[in-house]
Amino acid sequence: MTKLPPFDRRQFLAASSLAGGATLLGANGLPALSAADHPQPEALADSCIFIWLGGGACHLDTWDPKRKSTGKTDPGSYYDAIDTAIPGVQVCAPLKRMANLMDRTAVLRTINHDVINEHAAATNRVHTGRPPTGTTIYPSIGSIVSHQLGPRGDGVPAYVVMGYPSASRGPGFLGARHSYVYLTDTELGPAGLQPRPEVTAARMARRQRMLSTLREDFLARNSGPGPVDDYIAASQEGDRLAGPKFMSVFDLKSEPESLREEFGGEFGQRCLLARRLVESGVRFVEVSFNLNFINGTGWDTHNAGQLNQHLLIDQLDQALASLILDLEKRNRLDKTLIVVATEFGRPPEFDGGGGRGHQPQAFSVLLAGGGLKTGQAVGTTDELAKKIVDRPISVPDLHATIHRTLGINHTTELYDGDRPVPITDRGEPVAELFS
Repeated sequence: MTKLPPFDRRQFLAASSLAGGATLLGANGLPALSAADHPQPEALADSCIFIWLGGGACHLDTWDPKRKSTGKTDPGSYYDAIDTAIPGVQVCAPLKRMANLMDRTAVLRTINHDVINEHAAATNRVHTGRPPTGTTIYPSIGSIVSHQLGPRGDGVPAYVVMGYPSASRGPGFLGARHSYVYLTDTELGPAGLQPRPEVTAARMARRQRMLSTLREDFLARNSGPGPVDDYIAASQEGDRLAGPKFMSVFDLKSEPESLREEFGGEFGQRCLLARRLVESGVRFVEVSFNLNFINGTGWDTHNAGQLNQHLLIDQLDQALASLILDLEKRNRLDKTLIVVATEFGRPPEFDGGGGRGHQPQAFSVLLAGGGLKTGQAVGTTDELAKKIVDRPISVPDLHATIHRTLGINHTTELYDGDRPVPITDRGEPVAELFS
């Protein structure tokens, strides 16, 4: 089992958990719409699995195929296009399992932003839904969902990340209590929740009593809410999550062996764990497909990474199809919104090494389940998927769509101190997805 980078208990407690409020001024400086203008929407789904293809997955080699290239000097898709369960909508040939399940999905083919050559900045844009400023650290979509809704049950967190810990996934001005539980191993669960073996229950109890005394003394001398309160809340939540209910979610061996095999390798096991997490009551799970060793470059297919890109797509196809069918079998698909996102697409032209560069002006995001009006592709790109022909969809629009699906008013204002910040950067839900 491939492990993610280590994350110790102190780091976890400093950046972990559930709960409350905040956010966001429009980047264009225009006044935000009042939440009263948009009544609280009815929730279609109660959870979100956010699958992250970090590196920049190529849309015209996956969800938006065009004519097939004949070689390095001929722009186009790398693979043949195949028909799908949606009449008139095709995907690339390596997505053979998903082709039969596209009626459970909606492809947004005209997502766009203006960050070109910087992966971290583009990742931040897609996760926070807005460009950075020098005065505000904006929260991620997962932290906002955590703040607005919290977990669906006791003893579990609202927000879990399987992937790189970074500010882009973080709570920003919402504070530590709205950060994520970070997983280092899909079988063992978050190592930061567990004390070292030599720390007995008695030693832990003594530490907790001492810590409680220190906290009470500090709070008596320092009144008012602030970062320390958030840290204490996150620490206490971490202690609660160390209980058997949440830790039992990570026992993947309790699933039938045949099902685990259906999901495939490490990425597939993360998707299976994501299903178990949302079933347990976790509200938002990010699953990162960051296994770059599979093809040498991951989804950042410059140069030779393009040659073995199909290995990534095959694993995505297997795991995503299994996730959709498993949720459907368990009557959870309509209540679980699946989002397959990336920081930008890739152009139709090939670079000198046979790979592709970066393209943020038109790329695809796939949505599945969530009670949405699926079985459609929204937006059209040109003959090489390089430019938007109709129905551009901004990253704030994508965020507003996720919020609307989960029953969050996309015009809500959060607060960075006393500064009101709209929950999206003037985004609007994609109307075609809601009947």
